[in-house]
Amino acid sequence: MRLAVLLAALRPVLPLVLGLSLGCSLSLLRASWSQSGGEDQCLGAAGRPGPLAGGARPEAADGRPGPGHEDFRPRIVPYYRDPNKPYKKVLRTRYIQTELGFHERLFVAVLTSKATLNTLAVAVNKTVAHHFPRLLYFTGLRSAKVPHGMVLVAHGDERPIWLMYETMHYIHQHFGSDYDWFYIMQDDTYAQAEQVKALVTHLSINQDVYLGRAEEFIGGDEQARYCHGGFGYLISRSLLLKLHPHLDSCRNEILSVRPDEWLGRCIIDFLGITCVSQLQGQHYHTYELAKNTEPEKEEEEEFQAALAVHPVSDMTLMYRLHKHFSRIQLDRAYQEIQDLQMQIRNLTSLTPAGEAGLTWPVGINAPFLPKSRFEVISWDYFTEQHLFSCPDGSPKCELSGASKADVSEIIESALEQLNSRYQPLLRFSKRQLLNGYRRFDPTRGMEYTLDLLLEAVTQKGHSHLLAKRVSLVRPLSKVEIIPMPYVTEATRVQLVLPLTVQDLDFVANFLDMFAMNTLDTHDNALLTLLFIYHPYDAQRVSQVDVFAGVKAMVGELEKRYAEVKIPWISVKTEVPSQVKLMDIVSKKHPVDTLFFLASVWTEINMEFLNRCRMNTISNWQVFFPVHFQEFNPALVYRGEQTASSSTDFLRDGHFDRYSFAEACFYNSDYMTARTKLAADILDRDEVLESMEVFDVFLHYSGLHLFRAVEPGLVQKYALRSCNPRLSEELYHRCVLSNLEGLASRSHLAMALFEQEQANST
Repeated sequence: MRLAVLLAALRPVLPLVLGLSLGCSLSLLRASWSQSGGEDQCLGAAGRPGPLAGGARPEAADGRPGPGHEDFRPRIVPYYRDPNKPYKKVLRTRYIQTELGFHERLFVAVLTSKATLNTLAVAVNKTVAHHFPRLLYFTGLRSAKVPHGMVLVAHGDERPIWLMYETMHYIHQHFGSDYDWFYIMQDDTYAQAEQVKALVTHLSINQDVYLGRAEEFIGGDEQARYCHGGFGYLISRSLLLKLHPHLDSCRNEILSVRPDEWLGRCIIDFLGITCVSQLQGQHYHTYELAKNTEPEKEEEEEFQAALAVHPVSDMTLMYRLHKHFSRIQLDRAYQEIQDLQMQIRNLTSLTPAGEAGLTWPVGINAPFLPKSRFEVISWDYFTEQHLFSCPDGSPKCELSGASKADVSEIIESALEQLNSRYQPLLRFSKRQLLNGYRRFDPTRGMEYTLDLLLEAVTQKGHSHLLAKRVSLVRPLSKVEIIPMPYVTEATRVQLVLPLTVQDLDFVANFLDMFAMNTLDTHDNALLTLLFIYHPYDAQRVSQVDVFAGVKAMVGELEKRYAEVKIPWISVKTEVPSQVKLMDIVSKKHPVDTLFFLASVWTEINMEFLNRCRMNTISNWQVFFPVHFQEFNPALVYRGEQTASSSTDFLRDGHFDRYSFAEACFYNSDYMTARTKLAADILDRDEVLESMEVFDVFLHYSGLHLFRAVEPGLVQKYALRSCNPRLSEELYHRCVLSNLEGLASRSHLAMALFEQEQANST
């Protein structure tokens, strides 16, 4: 009885016990076989142990180490510092790629002339320049005006050989240590940029490469070839470094009419390297255009596969070639997408989920699956005229701008897809958009669901109306990393605080926060006060100074912090224009000063100052933060105690998008934009009263304007004083800021409800 109970208890684990026993037995059996047969095989002819016996390297029959084998035992070298030598601080590079010796991939040089700079060179710039990481134009003499968006280097001499010599010398001097490949082309050459970039990714950078369309020398019978300049050619960095010491000798000793032939002769004579059209399994395909060629009608395989086409006689032909090759690349991309989708469908049946795991569209990430109701992505409803989920929170707004263009494009795409699927049996045309829904899925892109009222026409001409629902996805494209200039958090920030008489009640809190968050922490920040006197107060300043209390508080701060000086500037005006005030401050500071234009309600903290430093880039970007404005506590809490826990941070308030009072920018950028503004308005200074610093940068600078919500700028509720002497737009924005800063819609509704209840009783 006990044995039966024991067997019943052990029955679930019997397979495990048997499996372990069988595995251990087989492993012991295999180990005995290895030991019995491995002794003779692991001994060399001299009787020394092999790798299994002692871990030494294999040896040949005569006892010497075998070829191609190295001892990989690490050799530890302890650190030793000579006490007799002075300590030298190691300077690290700014970027890690510089320290590791990384180079950029491709540099492109375009040889042009004064005659073709505004024609063919512009066509090259508009067609392929944005596809290359770095492209420069080289010419002998430059025209009076350089086309916009082109970096031009003029050598001062139109002689072709001299232009080639100076170009090679310039490339070596300025870019020789930064790039692995150098592609040189003429402005009458059309090059497929993506194909050229793909070519260099398949070539080894350790070889001396001179790749292009190989041509025989004029009147020469030798086997050496030079690369034809009209079709472009590729030079490796190692070849350029070896060639540079011989450029002067080539200029003095080699006579030639053609610059490409001169360069080829120089490379051959001094380096012994000839031009090749094929290297490391990669072909440099070219195509020579005949006169009056129609690119759209060219169907030769040689033309379709060409990396470079020459000669291009005019700008129109360049644009037509670019359109034709772009269409070819687009067709190839679509065909590749279809092939990949077919492979995904074929492989899906072999996965554990089977065909049920196939997502739509094929190849796009599956939709986001929420784990709770708080993660559900809501759909926005729209029609062809209105959007029912507006940015300002209103329930209905007019469909306009980018949203209207987006909806129109989606409807056109839906009709195109339907017609391509059902033609020639049916042809659809839109009558009306019944319903439209869209949402943004961060894992895949923008999703759309459309209910369309369509008119379907058969081949016999019969038509009828039907409603059809279609789903579309605008997938996220490839993420692009935009290179940005180097910035650091060590930059000094110069705070500028304009003050009027209406701001006196809030100055004490501003100075206390400034002292606590910057002076106590020794942050690299300074403060300048700007006292704005009304003309009446300015006349009585000797008897009664309205800013005397503020000046006393500044004096107390300077006594408390002996190393700190807080200067102030007095201004007399009836209309405190932000631009006029900054004109005064700008002249009193160096051009490299980083300004933070603050308001008296701003609570300064180190977190925001660091973001101000990082988001403001000289000659590149200015930063206009959107501060968080707390609601009126009398309406939000209605006599209850104000919540102060960290969980309520940024809850009872809103980001004030009507305020542009805070700004971070460099003085040099402001002075540049201000100079353009002065040339535009001439002596009409009254125009400045209707402008803010934001308007100056928006209309008179080519910088990036970075405007984003800033959780580090939290302001207590205060009713702003709106100056009616300002422009109508600025006054209207100030009033809207005050109105939206009262409370949220729910709080206002509750206040109105309580007021009606009180009135009814």
